[in-house]
Amino acid sequence: MHEADLIMFDLDGTLIETAPEISDAVNDTLSRFNMSAVTQNQIACWIGHGTRELLAQALAHSGGTDVAAVRASGRAELIGKEFDRYYANRCGTRSRLYPEVRETLTALRRQGVKLAVVTNKEARHTTAILAAHGLLSLLDLVISGDTLPTRKPDPAGIAFCLAHFGVPIQRALFVGDSSIDVATARNAGVRVWALPYGYNMGQPIEASIPDRVIADCAALLGA
Repeated sequence: MHEADLIMFDLDGTLIETAPEISDAVNDTLSRFNMSAVTQNQIACWIGHGTRELLAQALAHSGGTDVAAVRASGRAELIGKEFDRYYANRCGTRSRLYPEVRETLTALRRQGVKLAVVTNKEARHTTAILAAHGLLSLLDLVISGDTLPTRKPDPAGIAFCLAHFGVPIQRALFVGDSSIDVATARNAGVRVWALPYGYNMGQPIEASIPDRVIADCAALLGA
């Protein structure tokens, strides 16, 4: 029997490397509005707070303006409709599962562990990317950035999962790749393990002091 009855995962940078195709879609959008492109490394540093915030960062950088000004203007919301169209076409084209993800999720399900995703990515994009990589059937619950009124690092997503499955915090684990994920787990009172290869705003994940840093998802099988 596994020591956790419920394991919750972040998505981008944890289960799936999505930066390449997100970068493509952002630059498709910027090009549409005659704005200069941004790099994949920049995109990777902006991932974590949801699509609209990422787009606001890209628009501010490309336009040589302040992110707060972009947010206040509502441009990210308006241009976001174009981004949605481009991203829908890009989903699954240049993203990839990280090593051992599918094998680990499959094995955990066989052990009776409930599996959930808690991400700040909007539901329409979350469903598309999970479907593109065949992960939907391996998950028991998906909480996206617009599923609830708040998003990470607010602990509501984790709290929802705990209540949904009737699992006490001592029997739950959150797995992520960023300081946002560590803060979310801490706010919810659950253990948090972190992966070192994802998108943590350019900072080493060790600095966020998770309970454990693991090389890949296979470490969950030895828990």
